[in-house]
Formats: sequence, C-alpha cells, structure tokens
Amino acid sequence: MQTQNDPAPTYSSLVALGDSFTEGMSDLLPDGTYRGWADLLAVRMAARSPGFRYANLAIRGKLIGQIVDEQVGLAAEMGADVITLVGGLNDAMRPNCDMGRVSGLLEEAVERLAPACKQLVLMRSPGRRGPVMERFRPRMEALFETLDSLAARHGAVLIDLYGAPSLADPRVWDVDRIHLTHEGHRRVAEAVWQGLGYAPEDHHWHVPMTATPPDPWLRRRVADARFARVHLLPWIARRLTGRSSGDGLLPKRADLLPYE
Repeated sequence: MQTQNDPAPTYSSLVALGDSFTEGMSDLLPDGTYRGWADLLAVRMAARSPGFRYANLAIRGKLIGQIVDEQVGLAAEMGADVITLVGGLNDAMRPNCDMGRVSGLLEEAVERLAPACKQLVLMRSPGRRGPVMERFRPRMEALFETLDSLAARHGAVLIDLYGAPSLADPRVWDVDRIHLTHEGHRRVAEAVWQGLGYAPEDHHWHVPMTATPPDPWLRRRVADARFARVHLLPWIARRLTGRSSGDGLLPKRADLLPYE
C-alpha cells in the first residue's frame, strides 16, 4: 500500500467487482444509465495514466456466491493493476443468511484476486441509520470483521466507509435509502483515490455536510409511506422469493478497455 508521502501511483488499469454499489446506483445519468464511484475513480486515474483501461463487472443484486462464480475468475484473468471487490452485503440482508459461508466465499475471492493484481481494494460498505439497517447491523459488522482480517493477511487496501460520518448522512442517500446519490458516490471515489495513494482532492470527504433544519413532521411521514410502498415492500418481496433486480442484466463494462 502506498502512502500520501510516496511518489504518485502509476496504476494503468482498474477492474471493479460487486453489486449495485459498484455498478453505480443511484448516480443516474441523463441517458438512464448509472455512473457511480468506480466510474468517477476511473476518470481520475485515466487523467494520470495515458492508455488507462477500465472494466466494471458489477451487477445490481448479486450475492457473493454469484460474484465469485461470475466475476472473480474474469477479473483475475484480466491482469489489471487495481481490482476493487465489494460484496456480501446483499447476502447479509437476506432472511436466511449463513455468514460463515459468506466469509468463506469472500476469502476464496480475495485469495484468487490478490495475486492477480498490483493492489486489491476492499471496503467496509457505508451504512445509514434507520430501523431496516439496524436489524442487519450485527451481520454487517461480522462481514466487516472478515474483511479486516482478509485485508491484513493479503495486503489489500481497506477503505472504511462504514466509519465515515458523512456517509451516514441521509442527504447522500437516494429516496430508496439503499443506494447513494451522486454526492455519496463522489465521496466514495475520493476515499478510494486517497487509499490508493493519490494526493487528496477533498480532504474532508468523510466530514458531514453542514446541518440543515429537518423537514416538517408531515413531510417526513409522507416520504416514509412512499418509501415503504415504492421501495421497501418490493425489496422485501424479492428477498423472500429469491429474485434479484439484476436478473438478466449484463455488466456495463465487461472488457478491460481504454477508458475515454
């Protein structure tokens, strides 16, 4: 791992693995596609490295077993300088989750990816407050303990988004309360950028935005009701039936190609 006192990194390629968090939901572009922190990071890295190549294999809704089966092997064969892996949280938020199995699959993924790149990046996913997330928080923290151990053993950069106060702020989360807004993704990109050893462009990415007065009580209750109807109930239905929002979707950047 490089530090900020070392010379500027010379990474020439990036492969991002994972689920909706890495795909970029809900950082929506005008054409209806998603951008997200990995794309934002690739733009910065490409500006420093002519001929920079980038692949993003992440697909929304993927479980860690699917990431291992469908993405890890492809990424390992690409020979990229940097590989990012974020996964397991979708598993942790399912009704019947074997966290021992999740930990084992993460270990398998890291053992295959770490030797295949110059720098592997793992993350403690961000988590906002609320009753839904509180139910799954013990599982999240168990997941993070596994990541801590794997990062230490395999020399991976570990980005602690969970510990960043700014990413607990509801204003950096979309109306579905599951995915980050553009501002949230921008802060994640900055965190990974610094973790890779690049000079900071935002020293305060982890600092919460200036406080604003809360919305009136009635407006908050209307928003809660809409959230439950439009987002929470369909999300619960998918978890109970084993369906995924990513069923049938392909990666947005399946090949490691020059990024323009």
